[in-house]
This record gives sequence, C-alpha cells and structure tokens, in this order.
Amino acid sequence: MSDTGSPARLPLGLKLAFTAWILGWAPTYWVLLGPQNYFWLCNLANFLILVGLWREHRLLLSMQWLAVALVGSLWAVDVGTAWLTGIHPIGGTEYMFDPEQPPLTRLMSLYHLILPPVAGFAIWRLGYDRRALWWQSGLTWLVIPLSYLLTDPERNINWVHGPFGQHQDWMAPLLYLVLLMGLWPVAIYLPVHLLMIGLQHWRIRHRH
Repeated sequence: MSDTGSPARLPLGLKLAFTAWILGWAPTYWVLLGPQNYFWLCNLANFLILVGLWREHRLLLSMQWLAVALVGSLWAVDVGTAWLTGIHPIGGTEYMFDPEQPPLTRLMSLYHLILPPVAGFAIWRLGYDRRALWWQSGLTWLVIPLSYLLTDPERNINWVHGPFGQHQDWMAPLLYLVLLMGLWPVAIYLPVHLLMIGLQHWRIRHRH
C-alpha cells in the first residue's frame, strides 16, 4: 500500500533492489569516505528515494527527481567525455579518474547513472508534485549551510567553497555561499521543474 492507502503502484522488485543497493552502498561509503560524504545532496537523495519508493510518496520522489535528473545527466556527460577524450567539459568528476581514489569508491559512484532512471520511473508511475520545487529548495537551503559548517573545507562538499570542486577566492566565502544557495534551485531544479510542468500540460491537452 502507498502512503495514501491506495494499492501499490511501484513494483516490489524495484523497492527490494534499491534497498539492497542502499544496504551495500551506505556502509561502504561510510568506511571508505566517512559520514561527511552523506552531506552531498546526491548522496542524500539515495536515502530519500528509498523512503519515497517504499511509501510511494509522490512529493518526496518529485523532490529527488529535481535533485538528480540534471545533476546525473551532467555527471554522465562529464565522465563520458573525459573517458573518451581526457577532457572534462564541466568538471567535478575528476575523482573518477584519480588513481588515489579506491576503485570501489569510483565504481559505486556510478549510482549517479542509476538514480535518474529510478526516480524518473517512480514519477512516471505516480505523477509529478509541483510543490517539489519549493520543498527541495528548502532542503537545499538547509543542507548547504550545514555542509559549510560541519564538513572539512578541503572536501568542498556541495561545492560550498567553490564551483566544480575547485576552491574560489574571488569573493567573500559567505557571499559565495549565499549566491550558491540562490543559484542551485534556479540552475539545477527550475529547468527540470518547468519541463515537468510542460509535460503535464501536454498530457492534459492530448487526453481530450
């Protein structure tokens, strides 16, 4: 049963498979990278998608669709281009080619390719909740300051010390942090949100 009491609309196999993934991924990342790594919004999405799948929670899954759809696509483009040409057109995925990073860490980071299809499938079955933009933005405005306060600066988690994994020194750190908090929802979430609204309107027009 879903959180609304209606019959389940997401396959049990998907829920079990994603649960098995979390049971393997979460402790492995804790051992290899430490608990600070969970502050990454994409890592947090793993846990929230798990809850959303089991509860069939449309709002929570819509939020995480915003979090992973564009980020996962850009991650794939950057890694794929670097693998083929040796050039990172976007940046931020250099760790995938760093021999000092444990191979298992790099292998498990391929979840960036998995989350968008999982969240996208869930949204296709359950529908998109338009409130997701505001709720995910609010979650981001909570996580980004916490990342700044509670994680090591050299890890630059959620790019709170500089974009694309690089530290910045061209503006005051707190000013940069405020700009980051404003830019993240506009640049990452809003395009996906507008696309989903457009698809909803298209479905309504073609339903009649």
